[in-house]
Order: sequence, then structure tokens, then C-alpha cells
Amino acid sequence: MGDGYKKLVRSKQNRTICGVCGGIGEYLNVDPTLVRLIWLLCSLGSCGTGLIIYIVAALIIPEEHDITM
Repeated sequence: MGDGYKKLVRSKQNRTICGVCGGIGEYLNVDPTLVRLIWLLCSLGSCGTGLIIYIVAALIIPEEHDITM
């Protein structure tokens, strides 16, 4: 898929639970651990709303596929 744009997908390599933070980190070219820490701080600050957003993101964002040719 060499269309010249990146697609947000859940990561298979940088996965802790569902790969959402790893996929966001790869998409933004930042360390996935940093994304996880920011997500954790936002979740704690919003009384757990971040957990609901994470679950929704895990259901909506497609999983990364291995393309071998």
C-alpha cells in the first residue's frame, strides 16, 4: 500500500494490551511509552474516562496486517 500516507492501526510489535498506544506512537513517530504515560495521566485526571476511550479505540482502530510479498 504505497499511497504515500500513513494509516493509524493498532500495533502488533508495540503491544501491551490491545496495541492502541503503540499504534498511536508509531503513527506520530514518538515513543509508545510516552503515549502510554500521557494516556495514563489523562485517564487518572478524568476519573477513568480514558479507559472507556481506550476500549472504544481498540474496537474502532483496525489491527496492523503483515504484508509479505
